[in-house]
Amino acid sequence: MPFWHRLVIVGAVILASAVIAKLIDLRMARKKLAPGAETRYRVLRRSVMTAVVFVGILSSLLVIPQVRAVAGGLLASSAILGLVVGFASQRTLANFAAGILIAFTQPLRIGDRVSIEGIEGTVEEIDLTYTFVRADDNTRLVIPNEKLASDTIRNSTIVSRETLAEVTVQVPLDTDLAAAVGLLHDEVSEERQPSAFVSELAERVTITVRAWAPSEREAAQLEADLRLRAHARLRSAGIYA
Repeated sequence: MPFWHRLVIVGAVILASAVIAKLIDLRMARKKLAPGAETRYRVLRRSVMTAVVFVGILSSLLVIPQVRAVAGGLLASSAILGLVVGFASQRTLANFAAGILIAFTQPLRIGDRVSIEGIEGTVEEIDLTYTFVRADDNTRLVIPNEKLASDTIRNSTIVSRETLAEVTVQVPLDTDLAAAVGLLHDEVSEERQPSAFVSELAERVTITVRAWAPSEREAAQLEADLRLRAHARLRSAGIYA
């Protein structure tokens, strides 16, 4: 067989492998799963794609006699090759192993709210070697999985995504505090686990109002809503002129 025929076969097999890997990935990506299962599933998808492409490239190269001869020699010295590759790609392999570990032990999941070295953000993607975290200023932290597997991470949503919404209002010292607290508690009584209490006595009285929301985004929206509702309720009661 002419050499260029073999090159065409190599190219066709590699292309077919890439297409098959992409089709498998698209097929697997259709499933909508819970955050914990989705994290494992994404790592599994990346692993399957990598394996399909790797096998395709290896199979295609074996069509070329020169490569096949070299492959035989390499297999004969696989112990030495494995040692060399192991040292050369130690960090990459460690990140890969840590990615698999994170996917199954799940100290963090896609969508979790985490704090890493004082920077807070939301886990956006967990790849085989790196994890992407979207910070509050919309920048991205790209963190090697090996670092995540060995460092301490504060995960605010690992047990539940529920987030506490909290606002404070200040009223004059001569206000009937029991009445003011009662008004604000009534205002949030239909929210999840509501509470209102005096949190500080100084030149003015600070009243804290709390309620739980299903997620961090909904908690931020609830806080904005509670500020308006608390002000309107106190104003209607004559506490605010």
